[in-house]
Amino acid sequence: MDWIDDGIVLHVRPHGEASVILELLTRDHGRHLGLVRGGTSKRLRGLLQPGNTLRAHWRARLQEHLGSYTVEPLVERVSVALANRKALGGLTAAAAVASAALPEREAHPRVYDGLTVLLDTLDDADTWPAVMARWELGLLEDLGFGLDLSACAVTGETENLAYVSPRSGRAVTQEAAGVYKERLLKLPAFLAGGDGYGADDIHDGLRLTGFFLEKRVFAPGDRALPVPRVAVLDVLGV
Repeated sequence: MDWIDDGIVLHVRPHGEASVILELLTRDHGRHLGLVRGGTSKRLRGLLQPGNTLRAHWRARLQEHLGSYTVEPLVERVSVALANRKALGGLTAAAAVASAALPEREAHPRVYDGLTVLLDTLDDADTWPAVMARWELGLLEDLGFGLDLSACAVTGETENLAYVSPRSGRAVTQEAAGVYKERLLKLPAFLAGGDGYGADDIHDGLRLTGFFLEKRVFAPGDRALPVPRVAVLDVLGV
């Protein structure tokens, strides 16, 4: 068995004296692990860093085996992240969410494409946090836990959507929220079809997606939101 695909490095862990287990998010083969022989060498260490995109060739005798990777570089992003604390926090958080949320060997090409866009914006601190919130919203949808932000759950109106019910994941207008708005999650305009956003909107957007990731993806398996994702709001200072 073998295939060739592009993959984003999510995680690397040592295996034996000189090899590593490489976890990639590949476009057509999903989150996929494989052994890289000599992965601790000076030549490969710089490539096998979270956020880098590689061309990976996976081989195994049987489909269910761990198999082995040979890799070559496509896009190296680690230098951008290491030069900026916020960018590093975003990269680490996104990689941790993808690693923990996605089933192994199940293709999610839209999630892969969205993560690529997110990683490619890490050098723009005014852009990537909003892209991250949108990517997480898409991740929820791809996993079958999408929010319904198309119309108000109470009135059916499609304008002035300002909140999301933490129970149903459906949008609510400012007017319909009434005295219950303190019990609802704020819905920033940039996640509801708008364009502009500020620091408060970023906070509200990442709080919203983080809440539903924890509630719908992690909590049913008795897991918590990954620590790097919990920390991202503090890293951003919002």
